[in-house]
Amino acid sequence: MAELSGSPHRSLYKLVGSPHWKEAFRQGCLERMRNSRDRLLNKYRQAGGNMLGRPQSTLLVQELMEEEWNALQSMESCPQALAQWEMPMDLAELEEIQQELIDQEQSIISEYEKSLQFDEKCLSIILAEWEANSLICPVCTKYNLKISSGVVMCQCGLYIPSHSPELTEQKLRACLEVSVNEHSAQCPHTPVFSVTEGTEKKSSLLMSCLACDTWAVII
Repeated sequence: MAELSGSPHRSLYKLVGSPHWKEAFRQGCLERMRNSRDRLLNKYRQAGGNMLGRPQSTLLVQELMEEEWNALQSMESCPQALAQWEMPMDLAELEEIQQELIDQEQSIISEYEKSLQFDEKCLSIILAEWEANSLICPVCTKYNLKISSGVVMCQCGLYIPSHSPELTEQKLRACLEVSVNEHSAQCPHTPVFSVTEGTEKKSSLLMSCLACDTWAVII
């Protein structure tokens, strides 16, 4: 088992072989992992991804085991005799708990990677549709946009008054592709489009992304 840093790791081996405390420690560690999804994924992104398939690569397991052990020691219900327990927790039991956490960590990362692949697939479909002869409405992604004298309209109800009489489907398509590609270079998630009222009481087409908290005005 990979070494946990510091004295908390050594202290783990002094735990009594009591099923109650072993199970409390195990359940506490698993609960910490479930509640640390955002923290794990932040570490995963900072590490550059691609951590799956590396059996010794863990991002959060050791930290959570030490945190749970410290929390267990500070519990009011923890017996005062805890430090005097002599029966050690078997190394194999600690390794079993650690492996459960590793498996859970890998499962969270795998689920996240699948969501990224889905977003990439959706983005590819959107770009492919935009590259077709008809320009698909980016808001509803169902109907074709129509542009007449610079006014953008869609069957879904989208209506954007003319910002420029020279606006054409080709120009709007180019604006959309540039914005989407610039965003995808920085963020793997698929942005969404909406219509918002501008400062001059004219509606605008807005691209935004909740994942990276960015937005851009298309027209």
